[in-house]
Amino acid sequence: MDGGGRGGVYNPRTVEEVYRDYQGRRNGLIKALTTDVERFYRQCDPEKENLCLYGFPSEQWEVNLPAEEVPPELPEPALGINFARDGMPESDWLSLVAVHSDAWLLSVAYYFGARFGFDKSDRKRLFNMINDLPTVFEVVAGYAKKQTTEKSSISNHSSNKSKSNTKGRGSESQMKYAKMQGKEEDDEMDDEDEDEHGDTLCGACGENYASDEFWICCDICERWFHGKCVKITPARAEHIKQYKCPSCSSNKRARP
Repeated sequence: MDGGGRGGVYNPRTVEEVYRDYQGRRNGLIKALTTDVERFYRQCDPEKENLCLYGFPSEQWEVNLPAEEVPPELPEPALGINFARDGMPESDWLSLVAVHSDAWLLSVAYYFGARFGFDKSDRKRLFNMINDLPTVFEVVAGYAKKQTTEKSSISNHSSNKSKSNTKGRGSESQMKYAKMQGKEEDDEMDDEDEDEHGDTLCGACGENYASDEFWICCDICERWFHGKCVKITPARAEHIKQYKCPSCSSNKRARP
């Protein structure tokens, strides 16, 4: 799976494949704007012609001229990023490139979605998977680290709450998942539960938490899912030692 060329040798056809393509391109762009930033800066000489920053599914990046074919096989990234390099502080320029890179990543992902006929459910699932990752701009600007810390704190709190709502579960997965009880608790506990989980979204359908629904947490990516969306019942969850969501399961199978 190269996809290294701008022509898009690799054409992902499923939601999971498009998501992996997005991840690879995103990681390549982040590398250019962080760990490889000195090399990236040197390559963006304002004296050169219009240059673009490309990210590839292989997690590599490249500064190059735009594709010559019209229209291009894939959407093109922002043109002429090198011209603004010396006209503003470096951090502002990198943030500007990062914002344009985020827009390009989404355009490529949804280009594949349109080309291969993703329906409303597929598009929504793809967006939710992408939205769980910090944007390139958030990583470059330093916002992602703060969000990760906050998310970790919320996740730990949710895990602890899950442990208190389950009985006799010894494994990690069994302690993490919780049957979001409503009728079994009094009104005061219901209100508290809604407040704590009101912002929790299902990783499959994107809908908000509701106290009368069963939820389960993936032990790999730590996203929460409606049991009905991933076809897991409370009875079945009792026997799962480590739960992997469909996305994490497919990623493992895709490895060589």
